[in-house]
Amino acid sequence: MTAFTRALRGKPARHVTAVGIVAAGALLLSACGDNGDDSSGTDHGSGSSSATANAEAGAKAGDFNDADVMFAQMMIPHHKQALEMAELAGGRASDAEIKDIAGKIEKAQDPEIQTMKGWLESWNKPAEAESMEGMEGMDHSGGSGTGGMMSEEGMADLKAMKGAEFDKMFAQMMIEHHDGAITTAEDEQKNGKNADAKKMADAIVKGQSAEVEQLQDILDRL
Repeated sequence: MTAFTRALRGKPARHVTAVGIVAAGALLLSACGDNGDDSSGTDHGSGSSSATANAEAGAKAGDFNDADVMFAQMMIPHHKQALEMAELAGGRASDAEIKDIAGKIEKAQDPEIQTMKGWLESWNKPAEAESMEGMEGMDHSGGSGTGGMMSEEGMADLKAMKGAEFDKMFAQMMIEHHDGAITTAEDEQKNGKNADAKKMADAIVKGQSAEVEQLQDILDRL
């Protein structure tokens, strides 16, 4: 007989019962405490992960400002007109360099249009600006149009040209057009927030500045 058994025999029955209840209760609380800790740990981990994911998604969705929106909305129609001008070169240009530049413009700017449309859709913004106020503020075209955009009359004149006359007019118009795009891209570099939009702006400034120099060289020899 153990000392614990002898001690219990020496105690009243109600005291023994109380001891048993207390012991059982302690075991039950311990079991509940273990399960609660495990469950709580899982829930907190899941909640933290979910909160982090939501925060990251929110930050990504909100990672743009009005300058980014304006940049995309203005550059899309600007690129579209550049593509229209480049397509004319196929059947009208006689200079090999002009044809080469036109091909580069088509290759670079069509994918950029699709990318910018995707940005605006993800930002829940319209693909076109509600007004032309932003473009009017970017008028660096010497009167040809807003933001370097060519007028309808200018585009009609270009379509009527062929050979050397087309080459010269194309170079002159594309220099003005590129200058407008470069200025718009520089505005995005200064005022934009979205990393992808600013990266595209950098590429536009670099690529189109090089093409302006090339086009000027062509004009000098025509």
